[in-house]
Amino acid sequence: MADLERFNPPSLAKPSGFSHAVLARGTTIHLAGQTGMDASGAIVSGGVVAQFEQALSNLLTALREAGGSPDGIASLTVYIVDMDDYRSHAREIGQVWRRLVGTDYPAMAGIGVARLWDADALVEIQGYAVL
Repeated sequence: MADLERFNPPSLAKPSGFSHAVLARGTTIHLAGQTGMDASGAIVSGGVVAQFEQALSNLLTALREAGGSPDGIASLTVYIVDMDDYRSHAREIGQVWRRLVGTDYPAMAGIGVARLWDADALVEIQGYAVL
């Protein structure tokens, strides 16, 4: 189990779906960006929620292969092609997160981008975790 301590100072706005800071002690696993690409190399259909779920599942698969677990995720960055679409599905995306990872949130950032490497990708998730 990773040794993570989350900090959410009361002097900052209460976080929703992220932690303001995460202190990580241990071996770090750097996780490459993952999109909604399935095992065949195709981007899944179904929109931003389906792609977020596939991207997060891909990231968790790589994490587990490296010896980590979801509770060790210290930081994630989500790159988003259509921020309005992503935000309009925030509740569903949050449900995917809680189902796959739980209710502990890493330090996170959501960044709007013009496009991703695969033109059909709507989101890409990268980050790091601690053993």
